Amino acid sequence: MPSATLTSDWAACLWIPLFPLRCEVLRRTDLAHKPLALLSSTDTRRVWQVAPSARRAGVSAGMTVSQSIGLCPALTLVEPDPVYYDEQFTHIVSALANVSPVVEPVELGRAFIGVDGLERLVGSPRQQLAAIERAINTRAPWSNVARLGWGRGRFVAWVAAARAKPRSPVIVHDTDAPTFVASQPTAVLPVLPDTHRRLVQLGLKTLQDVARLPEVAMVSQFGREGRDAWRLASGITQDPVVGLEHPEPITASLHFSVAIADRLMLVHALEKLVERALEHPRRIGWRVQAARVRAQLEHAASWLTDVTYKDPAALSERIVAPLQARLEQSPPTGAVEHLTVEFTDFARGTQELQLFARDAASAVRAGRRQALRRAATEITHRMKRPMLHHIIEVQPWSRIPERRYALIDFEH
Repeated sequence: MPSATLTSDWAACLWIPLFPLRCEVLRRTDLAHKPLALLSSTDTRRVWQVAPSARRAGVSAGMTVSQSIGLCPALTLVEPDPVYYDEQFTHIVSALANVSPVVEPVELGRAFIGVDGLERLVGSPRQQLAAIERAINTRAPWSNVARLGWGRGRFVAWVAAARAKPRSPVIVHDTDAPTFVASQPTAVLPVLPDTHRRLVQLGLKTLQDVARLPEVAMVSQFGREGRDAWRLASGITQDPVVGLEHPEPITASLHFSVAIADRLMLVHALEKLVERALEHPRRIGWRVQAARVRAQLEHAASWLTDVTYKDPAALSERIVAPLQARLEQSPPTGAVEHLTVEFTDFARGTQELQLFARDAASAVRAGRRQALRRAATEITHRMKRPMLHHIIEVQPWSRIPERRYALIDFEH
């Protein structure tokens, strides 16, 4: 079960925009030429992803169903099937692993592939991207909608993919990278939507505009995000692809002879499945770091939720509690026919804090730091943005108090 970390300085980026929507079109070819929208899996009164033909009619993500149909009466609404989308993307990631051992999926439809050393096996960058296209086409014609970019580091590769078109990849060599990056809009920066809005309000339209500013000015305005954005725009940060060799998941499933919708029965089934998965021989010596629950519903629909535990657990009640909370907050939209619990990531069972170590004071300090990091991670996950900050000196000589110090996100 141990996981090994592999990295690659040079990267290819595979991006399939609107991946769940594309999955539905590939599954049901009759939808290809219709104005189409996927319903949200958490709020079925709103649309989640919208096809280009529906967008041209004025429909946009987040609109209510009534608003969408009012703008586009011919709109076809489809219930989401997150388990199916996850399975399709897993197949793609597995196919990419046949091209390179360094694959880093970041979201549905987007993954980075490390290409260090591939020139000796495959050939030029264009030949490497052609090999990626061939790999992803083994199960479905994804190359008709996939966009590919190639460059040094994930950011350059991602921007290249965002500028590419299907079957027309964009390759950025080192000599072209500064000019290529400088001309890109600030929308490509991996920052929060509020930060994007403030950048536009400040008149920073391109990465060249950001790079021209002093780093301290960006830190002063945006904290850690500003520092990271400035370094990406300036070409200082060249983030490598980090591929993880995950341990083999542990899975436990239960099929109901009669579909059930009762919440208490689902929770009871969930508890039994967790207990069964914990008894698996491969779990011995390991604690659960991440778990996923999948449900097949009536009428070919599905439901999916996953949890990453701030403190890896080996006790059934500690694993079940967050999953039960997700079940109550966002329940399945129909009766459940098949329920699956999957442990997807693990931590060694010997990493507990040694409170009675020889240097007890050091152990206590380490425990406090560990607790603080876990709390910061938990707050960030819950609030969807960093909420803890350091206070740092920026311009201590300034006469304006607001310029002397800046808040920077707590690095946990």
